[in-house]
Amino acid sequence: MCGFSACILLPAANLDGHCSCSTERANTPSNKETNREHATNGGAANGLATDLKASLDLITHRGPDDTGVWISGNEQVGLAHCRLSINDLSSAGRQPLHSSDHQIHAVVNGEIYDYDRLRRECETLHNYPFQSNSDSELVLALYQIYGAPGFLTHLRGEFAFVLYDGRPGAQRVIAARDRYGIKPLVYTRLGSKLLVASEAKAFLPLGWKPRWDVRAIADAGWMFDDRTLFRGVRKVLPGHYLDITEQDGVRQVKYWDAEYEDKVSPLNHTMQATQLIAFPQQSKPETRTVDEMVSGVRERLVESVRLRLRADVPVGIYLSGGIDSSAIAGIVTELARKEKVKIGNEAATRVTCFSVAFPETSGFDESRKSLLCTTRCLRESSILTKTQGIAERTAAWLGVKTIKKTITEETLAEDFADAVFHSEHHHFDLNFVAKFALSTLPREHGVKVVLTGEGADEHFAGYPYFPAEFLRQADEALPDLPLSQNGDLRNEMFTAVEREMKDIWRRAGATASDKQPAAPSIAGVGATAMSDNLLAWHPPATLFCPWLQSRQGDHDCRRTVLASHARDVQARMRSRWHPLHTAMYMWNKNALANVLLSCLGDRTEMAHSVEARTPFLDHHLTEYVNRLPPSVKLRYRPEEGEDNGATWTASSMRALRSLDEKWILRQAVRPFITDELYQRKKQPFLAPTRWAVDGPLHRMFRNLLTQRAVEQLGFVDYATVREAMGIAWGEKADAKAFRLLVYCGAWVTLSQRMDVAKAEASDWEATA
Repeated sequence: MCGFSACILLPAANLDGHCSCSTERANTPSNKETNREHATNGGAANGLATDLKASLDLITHRGPDDTGVWISGNEQVGLAHCRLSINDLSSAGRQPLHSSDHQIHAVVNGEIYDYDRLRRECETLHNYPFQSNSDSELVLALYQIYGAPGFLTHLRGEFAFVLYDGRPGAQRVIAARDRYGIKPLVYTRLGSKLLVASEAKAFLPLGWKPRWDVRAIADAGWMFDDRTLFRGVRKVLPGHYLDITEQDGVRQVKYWDAEYEDKVSPLNHTMQATQLIAFPQQSKPETRTVDEMVSGVRERLVESVRLRLRADVPVGIYLSGGIDSSAIAGIVTELARKEKVKIGNEAATRVTCFSVAFPETSGFDESRKSLLCTTRCLRESSILTKTQGIAERTAAWLGVKTIKKTITEETLAEDFADAVFHSEHHHFDLNFVAKFALSTLPREHGVKVVLTGEGADEHFAGYPYFPAEFLRQADEALPDLPLSQNGDLRNEMFTAVEREMKDIWRRAGATASDKQPAAPSIAGVGATAMSDNLLAWHPPATLFCPWLQSRQGDHDCRRTVLASHARDVQARMRSRWHPLHTAMYMWNKNALANVLLSCLGDRTEMAHSVEARTPFLDHHLTEYVNRLPPSVKLRYRPEEGEDNGATWTASSMRALRSLDEKWILRQAVRPFITDELYQRKKQPFLAPTRWAVDGPLHRMFRNLLTQRAVEQLGFVDYATVREAMGIAWGEKADAKAFRLLVYCGAWVTLSQRMDVAKAEASDWEATA
């Protein structure tokens, strides 16, 4: 785990932005570095090394244990790395990494799992000479054995890396990101240089002058495609890599994508995806038994957890009151006690868990999974108050050690700016600030690595956005189930769920879209509807100043969402995939990668030098789950039964409550969790939106969002912010107004901390 920065000189460039690399030989034995801090070969190299070191200084939170800088002999490539030591704590694990012949070099962020097996294969079958016990060295080994893109298929885990191959006739740079985007990777063009880094702020010492990408902010592109909030700064997309060669310039190439089981069996299997709808089709029933599918999930999840316990440092768990993290804790406990699996470097049977809670006076306690309503937080939700927290009861049942951090209003106000600075984008809720604060706990208690539950809702249909798409079409894979047989019932429930979701959005201060004409798309009506859900938290156009509203015109942001998916993927959405799977694919490509794994994941965790590992995002597990029928992910339960906690809002959500989310996951982890968790409906991790007038948060936002600061942004309408400030506080606080302040507060913070230039109308044209 680490952070890195890289600079690649591009001698020739086309006007369209495609660049070419030099074929000049870079790495002969004569340019082997003389020390591991940096190697240089002249004045220019010394200057680049200094700049790269300064670049690391801005992201040293990602790797406080060590730093290293390497410059190629021809001074065309510079690699810099700051290390968080997890595996192989010796000096042999330091980076940048170099092949034994000093022809191939790399900086690697993240973890490569199944290390022992992969290393053994590389050594015994291919005679690869490893120089360390670091899992990161597998990137070099597998590249040399399989080449690109073949080596990427062997990498299992969360990672981002830059690799430079300096061999004559094979010179190239590869900058790759893991399949789900767990690890960040951004790049920008600066004159003849291509800059690549873990975070955009690392570009500042290298000459980058940030400007807003107002188009990406206004049309939501920062969340749905490869753009960011900053003009010219792009993301390497999940499951993609940059391939930089002299012949082809800079190309972003897809090496992996999610796939789902066909909802029908084409009679002609050689047809293209775009042709499927025009040919006869037949239902494709599931042949596996439910027990077989449950066992398949359980086996793969346990193996994923087992692999993620390997570390040379202690490993803990982020434990909420939900089924996902509790299942992880239960599996870890089982592995440690029954199979004597080490928890990191500790032969222990009692794992340490960390949890976050809001005090009762603020309204929400993650460890209790309940909202506690007071005069400062009126009716945030109707979820019943529990006298004892679910997380505490789970911990007691498992016999694990728990450490809880109480997040006060003062904490949120004090940490807001730092959390934004590390996230580098806005968010609609203060839950990312709470995650930032939670991530101080592990390091305070000597823990560098934590396991988390991210990815379960995304792959087992845990969110309330998914039921409508589940009900949109019958599940022909399991034709004997009630909703597959009774179309009238399914249609009635579909209408009710859509209505209930709109009510959820309104209560939460989001945008509940009314009926709009379907945006032109080959993806189908389900994809358009899911776009509305994904855009529910997008800032309204009224927040932007008049010139930006004018430029934006009547642009339908659903077009941004749909355009982020290639035409062949949209064809599969329309013709091959069940609508539930289309919705899950869209969520995972957008909200998961750009929000949950960013400001609620890596960015706020690594701000405190904590590596989070996500067993539910192991691609061996997810590829299996993706091929399961929709009706084992969401299961209709006719009897209403006991209200074990409604989904998101009031307990009157009957249609939503009649569907058991993550049904097959519940069955798979049943041996590892309590009866209470097995029965309980999902609760979201959202911070309160009602806070006292003149309280710490009110004072913080009032001081931050001055007229001068807001107008310095150049794209926000101050009158709208002023109006929101007047109605966002107290017992009758407007949740939507509060969220406007959170958006704008993030932009002002980034403007001030990163010295972002004031936006102008010309910025819109510059990003056309």
